[in-house]
Formats: sequence, C-alpha cells, structure tokens
Amino acid sequence: MQDITNSIIKIVSSLSQKKYRVEHSCFAAEGTKCVRSTWDSFNCRWLIATKSWYEQFGNASHYDKMLIASKGQMARMSQFSTPADVIAIYELPNYEIDKKELLEGLTLILDNVQDPGNLGTIIRIADWYGIKNIICSDTTADLYSHKVIQATMGAIANVKVHYVDLVNFLSEDWKLPVFGTFLDGKNIYTTDLPQKGFVIMGNEGKGISPHVAEFVTHRLTIPATKGDYVSDSLNVGVATAIVVSEFRRNIFK
Repeated sequence: MQDITNSIIKIVSSLSQKKYRVEHSCFAAEGTKCVRSTWDSFNCRWLIATKSWYEQFGNASHYDKMLIASKGQMARMSQFSTPADVIAIYELPNYEIDKKELLEGLTLILDNVQDPGNLGTIIRIADWYGIKNIICSDTTADLYSHKVIQATMGAIANVKVHYVDLVNFLSEDWKLPVFGTFLDGKNIYTTDLPQKGFVIMGNEGKGISPHVAEFVTHRLTIPATKGDYVSDSLNVGVATAIVVSEFRRNIFK
C-alpha cells in the first residue's frame, strides 16, 4: 500500500476518454457498490481510495494494489460530480466468443444502440434474466465509458459484451432463430418463444438497420394498448425488458 503519484492521477483522469482507455488498456469503476460487485471479475491494476475507505472496507487481498489518495486527489480523478471514495482501475478483458455457449442459450444483439444509459440498463436486464452474452455492433456505445459502467450497477461482472461486425457475425451458419422487433411484427404476447436464439434490438431512433434486418427470421412487435393517443415507440431499454421477459415466461410455466 502506498500513496498515489501525480503520474497515476493523470492516467486515471484520462480514462474518461475512449482513446486513453484503449491506450492504457484499462477502465475505471467508481463507488463502493460498483467496486465490490466487480472486484472478483476483472484484473485490478490499482485500487485507489481514501484512507478512511480502506479502513472500513479494505482487506488483505487489496493491499498490493492499494493506492491511498486524499479527497482532493479523488476529485481530480473522479467522473462523479460528488467524488467517490474509491476507484478501481481494471484491465480491459479480452473475451472470446464461445460459440457453444451461444448455441445453447438466448443471446441479445444490439444494433447501434447509442445511449450509454440504455446500454447499461440492457446489461442489467441481461444479467437479471440469465443472458450471458451480448453481441454489439461496432457502432454501439462503448461498454467501458463511465456512464455505462455505472448504469450496469455491477452487472458488467456477469455479462460478456462483444463488439463485432454484425453482418459478418450473422452471416455465419448459426442454425438459430433470429428475432427482431418491428412495428409490423407478430404480437409477442401470443407467440410461442424458444429459449435459444438471437434477439436483435435496434437503434433508439431508427430501429434495426436494413442490412441487419435481412437476417431476422421472426419479426415481433410489442402491441400498444388502444386509445386516443400512444407514443410512437418505446425506449430500447424498456423494450428489451419486455421482450426478454416474454422469452423467459415459459421457464416459469
């Protein structure tokens, strides 16, 4: 355990930008809940905290990674408006796509989901419903941005997120049904849904892109309750929760 240095403060502060996360091959997780939820799932480079945090929550497993910082130094590194008392700096994981795992379960595919909060929410939903993998287009929000990490509320530790060229990925011979949500799809509430396959969720404003939609084998819709007025669409995080919940319904019958 040692005091933090100015050079490390500079590195941690830079991790708010993707190019520096890539350059240093690491990302930051802030706050006690987030750090304690992720500690066992990633390789920790540094665990930075105030002395009072370490005295309350620290243990022997932290010691060789531990850097003590003042509240002023924490403020220089934190991306919160009110700085957290602990920041974990984790090495970026390099997950391989386990094709066997994908063939045996339900997998979410995100096509150009742009909002970090939506991505974080979808990761939490996947974790809640036992989905182990999410496949993202290269244009989907960066998993390791501060807003996504915080929005996952620790679920990032349990769900593997992969970035791929979706057309190339879906062009492989998966022999799995591919579901997508469209306004003209089949009513999801009256459709018999399997426990294996791909479920594509599209961009917040444009939905599933045409070149990805070509791979959809089953078009679904979440019907609105009839009335004088309904909004023209659902938030993608809300829609994902409804869709995945319907897929999981048969488990509990």
